[in-house]
Amino acid sequence: MRIFEEMESEVRGYVRSFPAIFHVARGSEMFDEHGKRYIDFFAGAGTLNYGHNNPLLTDAMIQYLQEGGIVHGLDKATVAKRAFLTKLRDTILAPRNLQYKVQFTGPTGTNAVETALKLARMIKRRSNIISFTNGYHGLTLGALAVTGNYDYKDESYGSRSNVAFMPYDGYLGEDVNTIDYLRLFLEDGSSGIDLPAAIIVETVQGEGGINVASIEWLKALETLCREFDILLIIDDIQVGNGRTGTFFSFERAGIYPDMVTLSKSIGGGLPMALLLMRPELDQWQPGEHTGTFRGNNLAFIAATQALSYWDNDDLAQAVKYKGDLLRKELERIAAKFPELGASVRGLGMVQGLVLPQTGVAGETSAEAFTRGLVIETAGANDHVLKFLPSLLIEEDLLHEGLEIVEQSLAVLVEKRHKLLTGDSE
Repeated sequence: MRIFEEMESEVRGYVRSFPAIFHVARGSEMFDEHGKRYIDFFAGAGTLNYGHNNPLLTDAMIQYLQEGGIVHGLDKATVAKRAFLTKLRDTILAPRNLQYKVQFTGPTGTNAVETALKLARMIKRRSNIISFTNGYHGLTLGALAVTGNYDYKDESYGSRSNVAFMPYDGYLGEDVNTIDYLRLFLEDGSSGIDLPAAIIVETVQGEGGINVASIEWLKALETLCREFDILLIIDDIQVGNGRTGTFFSFERAGIYPDMVTLSKSIGGGLPMALLLMRPELDQWQPGEHTGTFRGNNLAFIAATQALSYWDNDDLAQAVKYKGDLLRKELERIAAKFPELGASVRGLGMVQGLVLPQTGVAGETSAEAFTRGLVIETAGANDHVLKFLPSLLIEEDLLHEGLEIVEQSLAVLVEKRHKLLTGDSE
């Protein structure tokens, strides 16, 4: 690991949690340079919904490159882009009666968020944006301003102006309707909260700790936005692309957002981000919002193949089945270790094992890694063990990974018991 410590910035993060030099990967398995195998419950933070080196995607990319296909094209028209847009329209948007224009932003999710915020402010001629507690939307300055986690913020280099935070669903307890709470601020001209151009929200907060908004809450939020002429932006970067069981995470609520940000798995594992917007919101002048890498043609090739998984209902049903299996097993594991006070929350194949005692989730992740499982933590205090496997993971690998988690928790409980009793053997 010496070259990474010598040459790479201290900002590196995941290499500290998973200290191995990875070499090859396939499906839901990764192998380091010595051949040690790891089951992947991380999936590139949700980028690899279709697994590592999916042959359907890889073969198409290899063929495209061998034929000399355009790789970099700015926003010029290409065969690869035409195929992707056609597939997105015919397989995803049209069957769901969604009419969106597509804007290709920079290559990562925060670029899509920046674009959405800029467009909303331009259209509404209002600067305020409302975001929610524990929300995560990226770390460039505009996206950072609507991200809730204080660890990422510092007044010396980031501006948090023109953003107001409101409590997410359940943040104030089950008895408080936080949409009614938000309404009070919007109705009161002396509340100090300016009427926003847009409200941005994740239907399931991934980095925030696997917090799931209810259908009723999402419907009420959409109604509120319509009533006050506020644009509704759904950030589907991590929990879209089938993660919750439907292609878009908001489908379960039957709402129609004004804008949707997509990245991570939309590119089939390659860098790509885009903004979906209602056609009437497409008010840009040519070149008004641009970027060098807004047209990754190799990602278009991979993405077009990935969308073929949505030609029928098979993947959605598989996500539901495996998501239910994951949930039941986690509930069983939580019940097995009552001294940890664990609980489970999530939707589809984004699940969280909540471990409220300080350090337990992180120690479990570290122990699991030594046993051959890659799994990260989430939440404001890193107190949630975050399950984010590939949607295509084989059932036996899912069980094997869960067994490693169970074993890791058992080791941790035993260590803590020995510390409490003074038994050092």
